[in-house]
Amino acid sequence: MNANAGKATGSATAVVVGAGVGGLATAVGLRRAGWAVTVLERRTTPERYGTAFGIHPTAQAAVDRLGLGEALRARAVPYRSARIRRPDGRVLAALPLERVERKAGRPELLVSRPHLLDALLAELRRLGGAEIAYGTRLTDPAPLDADLVVGADGIHSVVRTTRFGTGSAVRSLATEAWIGIADFETGTYGETWGEGRFFGMTPVEPGRTNWYAVVPKAAGENGNTGGGAGAAEGLRAAFADWHDPIPRLLADTDPATWIRYDMRHLHPALPRFTAGGRVALVGDAAHAMTPNLGQGACTALLDAEALTRAVALHGPADLPGALRAYDTERRRSAQRVALASRTLHRFMTGRHPALRDALVGLLPG
Repeated sequence: MNANAGKATGSATAVVVGAGVGGLATAVGLRRAGWAVTVLERRTTPERYGTAFGIHPTAQAAVDRLGLGEALRARAVPYRSARIRRPDGRVLAALPLERVERKAGRPELLVSRPHLLDALLAELRRLGGAEIAYGTRLTDPAPLDADLVVGADGIHSVVRTTRFGTGSAVRSLATEAWIGIADFETGTYGETWGEGRFFGMTPVEPGRTNWYAVVPKAAGENGNTGGGAGAAEGLRAAFADWHDPIPRLLADTDPATWIRYDMRHLHPALPRFTAGGRVALVGDAAHAMTPNLGQGACTALLDAEALTRAVALHGPADLPGALRAYDTERRRSAQRVALASRTLHRFMTGRHPALRDALVGLLPG
């Protein structure tokens, strides 16, 4: 690892740690502001895994300000109608997608994670002046010789633990998530809530359906990959008697393509997203949350745009002021979303589904 990463004569310099959505979006925003940028990524190649991201209208506006709106919409599909159901298929309520569209003047969008990453990488190449150093495993950001260091290195962020301490740490929940993409469209979208588990379906691109399932965590299992044939059969059995098309989605998707991960979040909330006048956190490094509200990618994009907008407005001479403005704009907002998502997770996976369903049934159907 070169301690001079990011330094370029005559220009403000930044090192962004992590080449996920938040890191690449931050790099794009900094390049548009005229900064020289180096992105450090521990993986040896660009990420290609993942399924669908929901991009809410507020995050779409941030993407527009980053100059990526057209590229996003070219590969995204609108998400306009979805329902919350019981395992027997009875509808409990509608997700508020139509109200969101009426209020914002644009629908929520769903985009494949690889497509979003490709768009960010393409924009970085178009802008020039940015280097991505793959295969770089950072152990301490202190030696990095750059004006600004951005920790976008995920829930297990090295930047966070070395510069912000370990008071806020990764907490595991008693559930695990599975995600996949089936090669057919169901036309039935939304979430189905059962006892201690739930299943979701969304569009992702023509001819395909994105699905995700959350179940009680299997004892002794850990990781972010598929769990083999036995785990696949176990997941299929957990939803075998649920309404169509849930069993078909699981039966017709190759388990080798499934992704499994433990449900985790960052707790307690950080007291700040910035440190030392030159370090900032974005995305999961700052506020990793459960995926129940579908806001993980949105908050990362909002962080990236707010940080780079503040940096552009204040200029390199007042970087501490820019970081204070970023923290003021984003910290409480992102942490409210994280708390709401964790609360919803507990509600959805509760052991008293009859009471929960009765409450949900009071929502507009």
